[in-house]
Amino acid sequence: MTVETRFAHSPSAVAAMSTSQLRDAFVADLFAPGEVRGVYLHHDRILALGVSPLAEPLDLPVPDQVRARTLLQRREAGVINVGGPGRVVADGSDHPLAHTEALYLGRGTEQVRFVSDDAADPAAFYVFTAAAHVDLPTTRIAREQMNVVEIGTPDASNHRTLHQCIIEGRTRSANIAFGFTTVHSGSAWNTMPPHTHDRRTECYLYFDLAEADRVFHIMGEPDETRHVVLADRQLVASPSWSVHFGAGTGPYSFVWATAGENAAYDDMDAVVTADIR
Repeated sequence: MTVETRFAHSPSAVAAMSTSQLRDAFVADLFAPGEVRGVYLHHDRILALGVSPLAEPLDLPVPDQVRARTLLQRREAGVINVGGPGRVVADGSDHPLAHTEALYLGRGTEQVRFVSDDAADPAAFYVFTAAAHVDLPTTRIAREQMNVVEIGTPDASNHRTLHQCIIEGRTRSANIAFGFTTVHSGSAWNTMPPHTHDRRTECYLYFDLAEADRVFHIMGEPDETRHVVLADRQLVASPSWSVHFGAGTGPYSFVWATAGENAAYDDMDAVVTADIR
């Protein structure tokens, strides 16, 4: 288990950062075969993990950063499988997760184990955790149980499908909103036009990119933007004051996940495209 700590940064600090400093502050590689890797963010105390079991299962770790008996003693989690078929065993209950199926793990869940059904096509579990103040039931979220929203247009190069997994009115959480978006063939932009949300930190995990493709991810204040270039299964964190959008050189999807003061999906402040600098 390897869990890095990333500290919070102000807009003025980010505006002065080099490319390598931006990557060190906001980008993480979470997935390595047979390992658990993670990043602990001082932005809203988010802990994000990549769990990559092969022939042997992997258990949910308890990093030193959370100072808890179990990881979910005071936390909740959203889980999505971005790899081959697998299962999550939570307190003895088996939850099969195919590619892009999801699971909500409630506060107080004691034992969590991750399993790949086929070591030749291993599962890859992205686990997004945040502090929780209520106990809510563990819930499997199959594709047919997600709220699906079509957004954007081909003419604007931003046609995409949102799959809302953990969201008010569907699967409840204490303060997590969680889902994934697939950008349609021929489009490039995600989350365009962009927004900020001052009450929530958001993380993007880009996935299903070809090896040669990249996403150019834009962050920073709307009038003082910066960018980082991301490959398949890389995570980028966006502070609550920052925009978060990007464009890919080929087909891709991304998991979006927020935590903070407000879990309402529509709690955001729109940014006019013409105002971006």
